[in-house]
Amino acid sequence: MTNSLAIFQAMMNKILKDSINKEKVVAFVDNVLIETETKKGHNEIVEKILRRLKENDLYVKLGKCV
Repeated sequence: MTNSLAIFQAMMNKILKDSINKEKVVAFVDNVLIETETKKGHNEIVEKILRRLKENDLYVKLGKCV
């Protein structure tokens, strides 16, 4: 399991690359931070990120979402 965190970080960067480059999205290992100006814009980006994670067989724990 050498470099597993680095490999997971690289995978997250690849999966969320367009959102990280175009929107205010930051991925740090298993944390994804999303910053937006409006609630409507925020909800759209959150849905996009969750859809992308699901497409790649990654899931979030609802209890850890703020």
